[in-house]
Amino acid sequence: MADEALLIIDMSNDFVDDEGGLTAGKPAQKILPFITDLADQFHRDKKLVVFCMDAHEKNDPHFQLWPPHNVKGSWGAQIYGELGQWYDTHCEEEGVIFVPKPEYDAFIGTNLDQILKAHHIEKVHLTGVCTDICDFLTAYGAYSRGYKTIAYNQGMATFTSQHAMFLNQMKAIFKTEIIE
Repeated sequence: MADEALLIIDMSNDFVDDEGGLTAGKPAQKILPFITDLADQFHRDKKLVVFCMDAHEKNDPHFQLWPPHNVKGSWGAQIYGELGQWYDTHCEEEGVIFVPKPEYDAFIGTNLDQILKAHHIEKVHLTGVCTDICDFLTAYGAYSRGYKTIAYNQGMATFTSQHAMFLNQMKAIFKTEIIE
């Protein structure tokens, strides 16, 4: 395995589908082909592909802030569209990992750091939703643990108008390389 990993953050039905509980809608749907192609490239190059997905209990306190979404075992928690099909095709293969996460930052309350260290990862490539919430905070989680970070403008989306601002914040604060 190479020393780089692709993190695909929260590309679930609830975050991407028009009927999702907390959807970014069309902007999230638009980035799907880019992320799927990137997953193909990473997998072909024997680089780690990690799906970091919200996973909440039915009565999660998180739902005091947000509408219910990504409830474990629900349709909403499933990986969306062609990316879900990609995962189903490759999930049993080496280098494709699913990490359920209880928080915005994919490192908090998960074994993501241990997985990356076990694979000698030094650099993480960030994609998914939402740019200004889970993507941004996962960039911080990676940065604070010593990983170099790359974020893809074409591979991130959000349901607010804050996409560009938060990419700029990643660059300024976490020294994230932004790929247009």
